[in-house]
Amino acid sequence: RVPMGPLSLLLALSLLSPRGSAGPSCPPRCVCASNLLSCSQANLSTVPAPLPRFTAVLDLSHNNVTRLRADWAPARLPHLHALLLSHNGLTFVSTEAFTHVPRLRHLDLSSNRLRTLDENLFSDLGELEVLLLYNNEITTVDRTAFENLGRLRKLYLGQNRIARFPLELLREGTRLPQLALLDLSANRLRAVPAGELQALPAWLRDRLYLHNNPLACDCLLFQLLDRGHRRHLSAVVDFQDELRCVLPGAPASIKILALAGQQPLNCSKVQEAGVRSRHWVTPGGERVVGDGGNGSVVLLANGSLQLQALRPEDTGTYACWVAGPLLNETLYVELLVHNFTLHGPHDTLNTAYTTLVGCILSVVLVLIYLYLTPCRCCCCRGTEKPPAPRDDSINSSVLSTTPNHAGGTGEPCGSHIVSSAGTGQNGRFKGGGTPPLPARQGPKAQRKVSDPDSVSSVFSDTPIVV
Repeated sequence: RVPMGPLSLLLALSLLSPRGSAGPSCPPRCVCASNLLSCSQANLSTVPAPLPRFTAVLDLSHNNVTRLRADWAPARLPHLHALLLSHNGLTFVSTEAFTHVPRLRHLDLSSNRLRTLDENLFSDLGELEVLLLYNNEITTVDRTAFENLGRLRKLYLGQNRIARFPLELLREGTRLPQLALLDLSANRLRAVPAGELQALPAWLRDRLYLHNNPLACDCLLFQLLDRGHRRHLSAVVDFQDELRCVLPGAPASIKILALAGQQPLNCSKVQEAGVRSRHWVTPGGERVVGDGGNGSVVLLANGSLQLQALRPEDTGTYACWVAGPLLNETLYVELLVHNFTLHGPHDTLNTAYTTLVGCILSVVLVLIYLYLTPCRCCCCRGTEKPPAPRDDSINSSVLSTTPNHAGGTGEPCGSHIVSSAGTGQNGRFKGGGTPPLPARQGPKAQRKVSDPDSVSSVFSDTPIVV
């Protein structure tokens, strides 16, 4: 009979295995690497539970999670900063779905089937920086959907069905004060507030994507894009062929930048107004109009700021203030200075020096081993050595070729011969020891006979029978 105690213990251990439910284990059909949890293409219909508390990046893309409820993360995940849910067929996201992930900075909900962005949908994500919602079926965006997203910098709403331009997202000092990229391409926009868009900061106009929309041709729209094209804004220059509009009664769309002189609108280009004043402000609050006080900061003729002899204390945010008769603009440039002279090359030199010294030492050790190691074998060839005492083999080392007793002289180059004759051929001799071999003639007549009970006989040529 098998006792039940060990079986019960074995069953308990199997339930507590890494694939079980206890402890911060990796969920089934997922791959865990450090604090990364990848469950992509695992044919999941729900979010696996429980999720390890240390998870920082969670990839659930290419699954069948159609609804993201409030309890998908029943416990708080304080370290999660990236959540990937693209290609899931999502149709519903609860307004409380992000309560337990307040540190989220990157959220990917692209390539799903979302239709509306409800009230306060992302209001719990105060640290969110990148939000991907492109390639959905979004038609309406609630005015408070992006409430409390004070750190959002990139918002991708392209390839949806949005028909109204969400201007409230762009008004300075309202919901998204740090927004630097807004993608509204490939939607159903027919009109844009060109006058208000022209008043936006330059860095936001440079990342406002409006291409592949059925826009109605308008001279204000043309002047907005033409001014951006002359200023080399990437949102206009990179997609100038996709920026098209429809003229009344025209069968096909035309390029917006080709509206100059086109009938019936006959739009004219707007001349750039001259700049009335321009200056920079350093991180220390110093206003730079011409040469700097110490000669290291110079305002060039084209408005650029040139810094010479950079120092680590020059790190910070530089502001460029431009004033004109029509509008004022402010640009901010973040500068980071790292002293590579003290850190980079010095560390590289230390590494190279250490490697060189290691190579030299290795070569010296090899040469010492090859040429300076004493060779005992060259002295024993052709010379006759007296035989060692019979009882010396019991104290000899298994692998040593030199004698280890002071009374005799070893024979490192000679081979040991184990005699198989005499009494005790069953493998063991009597207490009298091994009888001496008959004397031979010649310089090699005296040979040391190995004791069968000796440890060194393990490596002899004659097999030992026990």
